[in-house]
Amino acid sequence: MDFTLELFLMQPCSVLAAAMLDSKDPLFPRLVSQVFREAETFKEQGNAYYAKKDYNEAYNYYTKAIDMCPKNASYYGNRAATLMMLGRFREALGDAQQSVRLDDSFVRGHLREGKCHLSLGNAMAACRSFQRALELDHKNAQAQQEFKNANAVMEYEKIAETDFEKRDFRKVVFCMDRALEFAPACHRFKILKAECLAMLGRYPEAQSVASDILRMDSTNADALYVRGLCLYYEDCIEKAVQFFVQALRMAPDHEKACIACRNAKALKAKKEDGNKAFKEGNYKLAYELYTEALGIDPNNIKTNAKLYCNRGTVNSKLRKLDDAIEDCTNAVKLDDTYIKAYLRRAQCYMDTEQYEEAVRDYEKVYQTEKTKEHKQLLKNAQLELKKSKRKDYYKILGVDKNASEDEIKKAYRKRALMHHPDRHSGASAEVQKEEEKKFKEVGEAFTILSDPKKKTRYDSGQDLDEEGMNMGDFDPNNIFKAFFGGPGGFSFEASGPGSFFFQFG
Repeated sequence: MDFTLELFLMQPCSVLAAAMLDSKDPLFPRLVSQVFREAETFKEQGNAYYAKKDYNEAYNYYTKAIDMCPKNASYYGNRAATLMMLGRFREALGDAQQSVRLDDSFVRGHLREGKCHLSLGNAMAACRSFQRALELDHKNAQAQQEFKNANAVMEYEKIAETDFEKRDFRKVVFCMDRALEFAPACHRFKILKAECLAMLGRYPEAQSVASDILRMDSTNADALYVRGLCLYYEDCIEKAVQFFVQALRMAPDHEKACIACRNAKALKAKKEDGNKAFKEGNYKLAYELYTEALGIDPNNIKTNAKLYCNRGTVNSKLRKLDDAIEDCTNAVKLDDTYIKAYLRRAQCYMDTEQYEEAVRDYEKVYQTEKTKEHKQLLKNAQLELKKSKRKDYYKILGVDKNASEDEIKKAYRKRALMHHPDRHSGASAEVQKEEEKKFKEVGEAFTILSDPKKKTRYDSGQDLDEEGMNMGDFDPNNIFKAFFGGPGGFSFEASGPGSFFFQFG
């Protein structure tokens, strides 16, 4: 193409038409018309491919048309529509803007410009474009609807901003989902949604959103930050730090990445120091370090659950069992799948003879992980629970479970004399009944614990009613008489108001 003609064709169509009429060269109008026809042919071919949804070919032919007539607004408008269908909204925006620069009365150009702005998340700019389209055609239904959509997106943004400050992350996710229906290419909305998903513990969803952005833009600092945040909250702190550092390389002033990186490093250091102190047996220092670590970031649920469990282990070593139970309870509140915390708490319940609670925890563990070890722990807890519901003969005699035969005899002597009915003959009927009951229980306890076979069965949780050990018809007086040497071996005498002594015959 002649260079002069090429420069000529770069003028707007109205200028070209006027020039063709004024031209004194008879060949010039014919040549220009031929170029127009070729450009229109390319446009029609592009339209055909567009109708077939072959947008790549349509793009190629619209580009050829633009190359022939670079000042034709409709060609840019058509190519913008094609790029929009290909999801290339930023390129489409450039073509749409060029179309309205060439022809400010081009309504579809303004509509496409507004649609691109809206798809990219710039709702305010979209409103301006749709308003211009309505100025040109106030009855245009598409412009009216798109203007409403743009205003709706601005409202969702406003609500989301307020709710983020309130830490109502579920509502922010809801608002961003609604906004993304109109702005599917807005990275800003996607990042905000991903960050809130991470704060809600929905890490796979957050990772997926961030990864999609990074596939399109590997240097996106916000997406790198969200990837790091997910790893950080999943207690993969070392990997998280790498992403935070990478985000800061891309954007050194990224405040959130800076804070998260600092917290991650501090948390990792405190936890490791606490673990070291525990292994060295310095439980007091370990407790202090775990407590300091818990104060670094209350939002890091998984790491804090482990820290609570670790501190609970320290408390159990220090025999602060109630504190240990409280720490383990805090751990499972944060992470109800944390088996180690349930096991630690169950053991503390066993040590404090809270067997029902221990059984409940071991059942939870066994339902989650059906191992032989967990089954045995549950069985042991169930046995102790069963034993706890019987009379505690050790407690009745006031002796330890490892008491010797002599200690058991001494205890019986003391308790039997303390609760013998004759000693309380002057008391009220209610007191006499209570002391008679205790006297019988003392006799039962001595009968069982002084007999090795019966004691073994009792300690193992077996039923005592088996093999002739029925205690229903037990007579405590027989045991008492046998122990103190038979009938007449002793008697209670009053030595003054409210007092007694006993003497042997």
